[in-house]
Amino acid sequence: MHKQAPLTVRTIEIHQPMRWLALAWRDMARCGWVSFVHGAVLCVFGLLLMIAARHQFWLLAGAFSGFLVVAPVLATGLYALSRAVERGEPASFRLVLQTWLSWRRHGDSADGKDWRLVKFGLLLGLAGTGWVLTSAALITLLSPVPIERPLDFLRFVVLARDNYLFELWLALGGMMAAPMFASSAIALPLLLDRRVNVLQAVVTSWQTVLLNPGPMAWWAFLIMGFSLLGLCSVLLGLVAVVPMLGHASWHAYRDLVDASALPERTAAIGTEAR
Repeated sequence: MHKQAPLTVRTIEIHQPMRWLALAWRDMARCGWVSFVHGAVLCVFGLLLMIAARHQFWLLAGAFSGFLVVAPVLATGLYALSRAVERGEPASFRLVLQTWLSWRRHGDSADGKDWRLVKFGLLLGLAGTGWVLTSAALITLLSPVPIERPLDFLRFVVLARDNYLFELWLALGGMMAAPMFASSAIALPLLLDRRVNVLQAVVTSWQTVLLNPGPMAWWAFLIMGFSLLGLCSVLLGLVAVVPMLGHASWHAYRDLVDASALPERTAAIGTEAR
């Protein structure tokens, strides 16, 4: 067990991520439609994106893979719901709305606002945008033919034998995804739960990964696998996959980090929701 007062980063067993998924299903059952609406919104957004860029699959490939980068931000409401369930507080849509609007109050900055979640969200958004542009440029410049449809991507990128475009695309994606996962694995739930700054949250997230390389690699694999399952099911699987992974990420934070010595960030939100 590694300590950096007043935070404690724990070591866990390799099977622990499966427990997080089981607890996520429990939270989904208790929160009901409020959980599933998160996945439904992303599903509808993805379908609209597919319709708008149906002849530009080179752009869609980057956009959907970039989704994995910004997903921790999109799950902020799900962290708040799991937190409420854990405390026996109402897990309602009102709580989700208050969570998203909480940056406007209870802050420590000069203007009385809490910008930490906003700043971290913008950083992940910039990273996701950077990957979308990099992916689009890579496929557009190196593909032997224009990539306009999913079959084009499969035939001329994934299955192509005369170039290594797909391998290069995966390598670049992995080089970007690994540090982003390490930076965000538990950072957002920690920022939501306790009064820490962005740097401390990111450093703590890296510590959880470095102290638990096997379990966290398994967790990253599960996140990627379920996300791909949701994307490959014509996005319909995202309705269940998004809330499942969001709730599970909260339980990952709770198992990996003991932040009880730190002051709570959003105690007022829980009070308002009662």
